[in-house]
Amino acid sequence: MLRTHIKPVLGEKQLQQLRAPDIDALYASLEAACEIAPRTQHHVHVVFGACLATAHRKGMVSTNPMLRVEQIPNPEGQIDVDDDDAADDIGEGLTETELATLVAGFATSSLYPVVALAAATSARRGELLALRWTDLNIEKKTLRIERALEQTKKFKVRVKPPKTKRGLRTIDLDDASIAMLLKERERHQRIMAGVPDGAEVDLSLIKLPPNALLFPTVPESGEDFDFAKWRNPRNFSKEFARKADLLGFGRTRFHDLRGIHSTALLDAGIPVHTVAQRIGDDPAVLLRSYAKRKRSKQADQNVANAIAAFSAGFLRT
Repeated sequence: MLRTHIKPVLGEKQLQQLRAPDIDALYASLEAACEIAPRTQHHVHVVFGACLATAHRKGMVSTNPMLRVEQIPNPEGQIDVDDDDAADDIGEGLTETELATLVAGFATSSLYPVVALAAATSARRGELLALRWTDLNIEKKTLRIERALEQTKKFKVRVKPPKTKRGLRTIDLDDASIAMLLKERERHQRIMAGVPDGAEVDLSLIKLPPNALLFPTVPESGEDFDFAKWRNPRNFSKEFARKADLLGFGRTRFHDLRGIHSTALLDAGIPVHTVAQRIGDDPAVLLRSYAKRKRSKQADQNVANAIAAFSAGFLRT
């Protein structure tokens, strides 16, 4: 934290000359660098604050400038539309009917399979765009998450492991999701072999490249289809936002599908640890996010039913 975020900005300043406005300026620069998540900014503050508190305790500085800082980074700060790690962001909630309408509205878009799988799995944008066909197990009906795309100013788009060990996971898929993915893979096989839609061929004989992506970028006019070329994550989110706005869901971001999925599972009575394992998140973070959301009618009904069943054991009419 010190080497990466603090020393480049304040490393040349004498410790005794450090003032609160210097730290405020540092935090402002971290916030301006959109690639740094709010939680990371807060971690920088915690580490830096501990260092300065020690310096004050040891008598190296007469006062601790951190005590006069005006803007402390908020780990739950405003999340950018492109942030793929905003696990505790509340976001926009949708009912089951609204979600179905939103997903159906993408049916004619190249984004449809990504949107549909996001709604069905709660996987992050970066995880979805990094998926390869080798991650899909048709027989077991599972999808393995073991990498993600990251977009930064310095490195552009690159592949990385999931942010935490919880991110490495295997997700169970429903039959509808499997059917949708099989249809998408068949489309890729036809493109690779140059076989038109509707032509009867044995597609099992057509092998996709080992690094072929589930959702590669859509080629520009005149370009060849590259099965291993990543989509640009931020462009994807912007395209989703434009389409969602046309469908009447202008407040819904792609990241919100993650919260909608996990909330639906919790409302249905699925244990917190099971939902957290499925979405690759900390159960405590999941609960904090869930507690901030408006309760759905289904959740209220589940509570009412549970209370009624519990009370029936000791109340007599």
